[in-house]
Amino acid sequence: MTEDSSMDKGDRQAMMGSMMEQFFGGMGADEKKEMCAAMMVKMTEGLDMKEMMPKIMMGMMSGGAGDGLGAMQDKMSKMMQGGAEQHMSQMPEMMLKSMMPHCIEMMLPAIDPDKRGEAAVGILAAIVEKGTAGMSDEQRQSFHKALEEVLSPSA
Repeated sequence: MTEDSSMDKGDRQAMMGSMMEQFFGGMGADEKKEMCAAMMVKMTEGLDMKEMMPKIMMGMMSGGAGDGLGAMQDKMSKMMQGGAEQHMSQMPEMMLKSMMPHCIEMMLPAIDPDKRGEAAVGILAAIVEKGTAGMSDEQRQSFHKALEEVLSPSA
């Protein structure tokens, strides 16, 4: 039996936490951000993110995508207590209100400033097209007005 297989999950997580503290201990917040951004580029080389992201998101939502998603799994687990059907109907709204904005906040700064507009146009196009599906004219106008307020805030 190897040392790895004799450790329970809690021991492995504690060991990982200790190792991460030692590794990151002397780094400042900016250094950590730079390193993570550089690692993300290397980790995603050759991956089709359009294919991977839905799988990652589904894994996070199901709570079964591995040990590295602890915080999100805890949120999902708490949300799921009290009736899966009720809470699954809240999933798209929760993803759009918290997960997606957080993802965009983290990823856009990592994109070359000259290419951010392309990314934003794609995101906004999807929001406008899918966000207005099935809406009445009045609802669509209200939706567009809310977007315009964000895009052109008054002084």
